[in-house]
Amino acid sequence: MATRIALQQVLARRSLVVASTSRTAAFSTMTKALHQHQPQHNNTNNTSSSKSEPETHFGFQNVPENMKEALVKQVFANVATKYDVMNDVMSGGVHRLWKDHFIRTLAPTPGTKLLDVAGGTGDIAMRFLDYCKETHGDNTAQVTVFDINPNMLQVGQERFTKTPYHNTSQVSFMEGNAENLEHIPDNSMDAYTIAFGIRNCTHVDRVLKEAYRVLKPGGRFMCLEFSKVENPVISKVYDVFSFDVIPAMGQIVANDRDSYQYLVESIRKFPPQKEFAKMIKEAGFTVMGQGYEDLTFGVAAIHSGFKL
Repeated sequence: MATRIALQQVLARRSLVVASTSRTAAFSTMTKALHQHQPQHNNTNNTSSSKSEPETHFGFQNVPENMKEALVKQVFANVATKYDVMNDVMSGGVHRLWKDHFIRTLAPTPGTKLLDVAGGTGDIAMRFLDYCKETHGDNTAQVTVFDINPNMLQVGQERFTKTPYHNTSQVSFMEGNAENLEHIPDNSMDAYTIAFGIRNCTHVDRVLKEAYRVLKPGGRFMCLEFSKVENPVISKVYDVFSFDVIPAMGQIVANDRDSYQYLVESIRKFPPQKEFAKMIKEAGFTVMGQGYEDLTFGVAAIHSGFKL
């Protein structure tokens, strides 16, 4: 119980910290407190407490499951306004090519209804609507941009004000948790996308089951996510870039090293391609072939499954 009380005290102080300092300072305070209160498994009381409080990973730290959502929210509150800029800096613009290929692989048809989860900044949603318009001359496709973080959604909404899709029925925004799409009816979506978001969820299996539920029969689930590089030489170079360069870039560009340190660590904690493909099958989806396509030596991968 000591761990729970200490963590609850951290959350209780969070509003005061945010009010008196920057969001980045608040996140740093929270993560340091979590590190200080990591459970020690060398006595009976702590062992009992760890059993009663399920844990999950937050980067390389272990935290109680009920804390991860708040911590992830704080990360993306920190990075929201610089998120797309940092993606460009970190990937040299390659993430744009990945996302373009992602939408071409989805190949939406006229009138497609898409649920884009963890899509707050609107990057995937914009590509989806542009593809339908440019490929099919279609203005009936619709996308719901769904995200747990209001800061990210605000960035997306502001982006769409500068487009022809603003104030049309083609795009809408919804705040919520990917593990519980309670406001999305069963069998209501033609496609479900989630790009660089699922690794931040506490229960990935619940996210997949909800995706399956809301898709229509014949609907398609697609996920773009960072993955595991198998080539040992490239993997070593990628590790140096990830752990030495990216957090430093986060400090320089966004004045936030901690959030980008978490993002790098979260990539390493996500299941490798074959394991994640298996999880997609276990959620009920039918996959074609191995179920995924590696991008840039496996730095990222596109996973796909159909509700048949």
